[in-house]
Amino acid sequence: MQNQKPTVLVLGATGTVGKQVVQTLENSQAVNVRIPTRNQALVKELQSQGKDTVYLDLDKPQTFALALAGVERVFLLTGYTVAMLAQSKTLVDAAKKAGVKHIVHVGVFAEWDCTDAHFVWHQMIEKYIEASGIAWTHLHPNMFMEAITGLYMPKKLTYTTYFADRRIGLIASSDIAAVAAKALLEGPEKHAGQHYWLSVESYNGKEIAEILSEVTGLEIGIAYKDIEDFRAMIEAPDFPVERWYARANLDFVEQVLDGRMAYMATVRNDIPYVLGRPAKTFREHLLEHREAIIRAATE
Repeated sequence: MQNQKPTVLVLGATGTVGKQVVQTLENSQAVNVRIPTRNQALVKELQSQGKDTVYLDLDKPQTFALALAGVERVFLLTGYTVAMLAQSKTLVDAAKKAGVKHIVHVGVFAEWDCTDAHFVWHQMIEKYIEASGIAWTHLHPNMFMEAITGLYMPKKLTYTTYFADRRIGLIASSDIAAVAAKALLEGPEKHAGQHYWLSVESYNGKEIAEILSEVTGLEIGIAYKDIEDFRAMIEAPDFPVERWYARANLDFVEQVLDGRMAYMATVRNDIPYVLGRPAKTFREHLLEHREAIIRAATE
């Protein structure tokens, strides 16, 4: 008997958000999950485990047709490079040809007239998806809580901020993944044309340092660095971000500081509407990573 469950192609299936989307979809057993990868050895390995895995390289559109064959829904999350523009455009075109019915896209938390480059790239992709005629759902996450327990992890009992006293909204990656999975499972009948805004709490650097102190029991101080310090960090040869994208992040910090992107401090939380439960709080996220924070802060 032919499998009647819809097939969902999950881009970025090994990433922070994507792997959580895959896990939720697989646990539901309501859809067939297709995992694309450009690692051909991994394709064979996962196929040997009985997983629906296909070779797909976002820089090679000739790999799209077979990967999309029979796919009804797509989770679209591209890498953090300017190449996302061409990658997304060509993938959406191929999805249209393949008869895909629904795209769930992870974008950015931004106003419609935003001028920061990497936010603009996401917005252009959103508009292209909408113009394709394929049903769509757009997710708009603010800063990942994982940034605080990752790139901005406190060191030497000090939390460093480049945003002066400005607040930034936060969202847990697990909640982004949960919203995406919900939309993919329930499909376009319920989620087509929806913008889901994901910013659940808002703090500045001083407040983050205070919460870190409360959670860890340590005295975490605050260090304020300026835009030139940020420039030096992202222009370092070992900074792990593509150059165009890194420069766009510099523009982002400048626009938060000068007020053009003051809306990044906004709390706009659609999680209860979609999931029927509260969002994960920043404190809950920090408690989950408490031991790692203590180790990093006391090195």
